[in-house]
Amino acid sequence: MTPTATILLLGSGELGREFTISAKRLGCRVIACDSYAAAPAMQVADEFEVFSMLDGHALRAAIAKHQPDHIVPEVEAIRTEILAEVEAEGYHVVPSARAAQLTMNRDAIRDLAASELDLATSCFEYATSRDELAAAAERIGFPLVVKPVMSSSGKGQSTVRDAGGIDAAWDYAAAGMRGDRLRVIAEAFVDFDYEITLLTVRHKGGVTFCPPIGHRQERGDYRESWQPADMSPAARASAQQMAEKIVDALGGHGIFGVEFFVKGDDVIFSELSPRPHDTGMVTLISQSLSEFDLHARAILGLPIPDIVVSDPSASAVLLADRDAEDFAITGLADALTPPNVATALDARLFGKPVTRPWRRMGVTLAKVAGGTTDDARTAAVDAAARLRIDYR
Repeated sequence: MTPTATILLLGSGELGREFTISAKRLGCRVIACDSYAAAPAMQVADEFEVFSMLDGHALRAAIAKHQPDHIVPEVEAIRTEILAEVEAEGYHVVPSARAAQLTMNRDAIRDLAASELDLATSCFEYATSRDELAAAAERIGFPLVVKPVMSSSGKGQSTVRDAGGIDAAWDYAAAGMRGDRLRVIAEAFVDFDYEITLLTVRHKGGVTFCPPIGHRQERGDYRESWQPADMSPAARASAQQMAEKIVDALGGHGIFGVEFFVKGDDVIFSELSPRPHDTGMVTLISQSLSEFDLHARAILGLPIPDIVVSDPSASAVLLADRDAEDFAITGLADALTPPNVATALDARLFGKPVTRPWRRMGVTLAKVAGGTTDDARTAAVDAAARLRIDYR
């Protein structure tokens, strides 16, 4: 069979794994790339390549070798100038090379949102040294959120309560950065009621929104997500308007994870990823088409139907607590035993070859017919608690 399309996937973590499965269901050939062998998406892809996405020569060589119809970034740390070059040569970068360049760095996407599109954001400044960070903190005030302009999954992010925490925040941000730009964003702590991810699909038929996803974070990384999040009609309309404005500015087709802080009816733009979002793992059980299915369909130019969440759903993560190469995940039967007939449970174990502290190794999923999101959250968290990582 001739493939529907050949996809070069740049980054092969758990999100890339689920996307690969969705793309292959639609007849695609997928080549998964990452900096280490046996990455999750490589285990289900047709072929794989091992190289750093920051190695421009290796990236170009992989593109030349496989001649993909679509180049699909899954990580932020990529030599995006290479993507711009190959896009100019006729390759299709998802959603676009410009989107990859802008969203690779928090400063670029924040400048687009705040300065060019006039979206509501927190007060923020940039710093390239600890002295600059201290000066920014003095102007903005405390508490202050500090994070590298390039990182993922909360790496390098911390909240500074007073001037005594500046040095530690700078060191932690420098240690958690990806790429080669030592620059941080310092932003005023937002007093929000809750935060959401609005999965926004830009496709040939227009822009479609998934129901909002609520989430809880620790250490800057997601621990739980649930759908639908309870929002006022005014807040939801405002979030959708802002999301559509920014994805239209970025261009291209695919799914975008747009994050917002919400206080009453007021909505504040936080961040954006031009790809499936980790909090969107809940869509593997909540929606008939997951965020990964929607991303694949949008990329391939296929129709996007209306997106409906039939019952409240939730996800909860399984975290490692140490470095290990020899381990097993046990307790799956217990984790997938529902507490009642109204609750459906599922899980995804990512297949990562090694553990390290705070690394996500899997996720549990719950859906409760006729219940509430609190019911679904409780079921997902309880299921995750029954999973164990046995270190050997």
